[in-house]
Amino acid sequence: MNRPFALRFITGVISFFWVTGVSLSQQQYPNIVIIYADDLGYGDVQSYNPERGKIRTPNIDLLAAQGMRFKDGHSSSAVCTPSRYSILTGRYHWRTRLQKGVMNGFSKPIITSDRLTLAGLVRQRGYATACIGKWHLGMKMPEPITEGVIEEGPTMIGFDYFFGISASLDMPPYAFIENDSFTESPTAEKSLLLIRGNEERRQGPAAPNFESEQVLPAFVRNSVEWIHGHKEGPFLLYLALNSPHTPLAPTQEWKGKSRMGDYADFVMQTDAAIGDVMRAIEAAGIAGETLVILTSDNGCAPYVGTGVSTNPRYSHDKMQAVEDLENRGHFPSGSFRGYKSDALEGGHRVPFIVRWPKEVHPGSVCDQLVHQTDLMATFAEILGLNLPGNAAEDSFSFLPLLRGSNTPIRQNAVSTSLSGLPGLRQGNWKYIAGPGSGGWTPGESELPVQLYNLAADPGETQNLASQEPDQVKQMEELLEKLITEGRSTPGPIQENDVEVIRYPEEPK
Repeated sequence: MNRPFALRFITGVISFFWVTGVSLSQQQYPNIVIIYADDLGYGDVQSYNPERGKIRTPNIDLLAAQGMRFKDGHSSSAVCTPSRYSILTGRYHWRTRLQKGVMNGFSKPIITSDRLTLAGLVRQRGYATACIGKWHLGMKMPEPITEGVIEEGPTMIGFDYFFGISASLDMPPYAFIENDSFTESPTAEKSLLLIRGNEERRQGPAAPNFESEQVLPAFVRNSVEWIHGHKEGPFLLYLALNSPHTPLAPTQEWKGKSRMGDYADFVMQTDAAIGDVMRAIEAAGIAGETLVILTSDNGCAPYVGTGVSTNPRYSHDKMQAVEDLENRGHFPSGSFRGYKSDALEGGHRVPFIVRWPKEVHPGSVCDQLVHQTDLMATFAEILGLNLPGNAAEDSFSFLPLLRGSNTPIRQNAVSTSLSGLPGLRQGNWKYIAGPGSGGWTPGESELPVQLYNLAADPGETQNLASQEPDQVKQMEELLEKLITEGRSTPGPIQENDVEVIRYPEEPK
């Protein structure tokens, strides 16, 4: 084969793979690392909020510079447990009994053993799977708690290994769990300070040597060890951080680093923890073969500051503290309205970053709507797997977006508030099926529902419901269709686990 012909042949092969959309890198399955922050707001990350963000996040910003930053990425809920259900199953949480509120450390499991999860999916391609961090999706605790094994935890739904805590760091039992056992029996009683100012505490069983400040470093240490032990791949690591959720527990090394209080210190330590994991991937020599996704379960909690407000805007007892950060020039929701708990954008529009060196162009930014339920369909497409009709009912693959497409992959998405109030997106339209935030942000519209054009009004300040009745009707009908069909993706109609609550709720 002469040189000119050889060159033309190689160029033709490369062109074939490019045109057909089949990547050469697909011949080898990527390792997958999902880093799930806890209460990290859209505006807490510098690269998302350069003008109104004052907390330094160099490691997350580097991750964004090396990959793709999604500007319109959403969690399924503005609070914790529901979002975790959805990211692991590809299904809206409100199709289950978990239609409002969150679970606790002693709650029964919400993911059933017959439900396909991300871990179960990738195991079909021989992946090793680990869940390290905060679970918060229910476990069957032994009775009494100091005796027996823990049942129906992460290792029952596809994960080979688990190390972490049963729920949020502010919920007992205060003890580490490895696979199905406590690493130290919870024979003591502890109460942790959750919120400064009102001295809110939760008391419960605890391991005698368990301390809040240990938790984030322990998650990072175990993740680094697991990565190095499985570098031959392929593997999936779901690292669910406990930070920067309360109780604010920066280690001594990080206390005072931000000069903006414990919350900002804890965000900085969270950023450093993410950097440690990324460096472990580099040190293992697998950065080029590893797909990393960083996102958060919901927006920043409005009670994280230290001040006590007299401003009516923060009149709710859960809202009084965020003013302290804003007065210092830091806006954890960026330019969006609302915080954790709200159907407003600040409750569920979150950082959403993907780094995959073999597929994603460095420094790219995507404006298309994506949702955390979409991980399941995306991984299935990457691995060449077909999803069954009764799995990932609300998951759309964003692999085309990672490869540079700007064509929408989903036309609508639902994210709910703490109380279950749904916020429905369709294109640039945002419909909230009630008059308020559904969470802790005070203030209600004079109309029974809300309609916003996010392209013109990203801050959700102008309710257009009375001016656009046809659009409101269309959104109401779409929401009902998504409920009754049991799915938002093409496929056979599915049953919801329970009767879904409709909003606006009927007067009692």
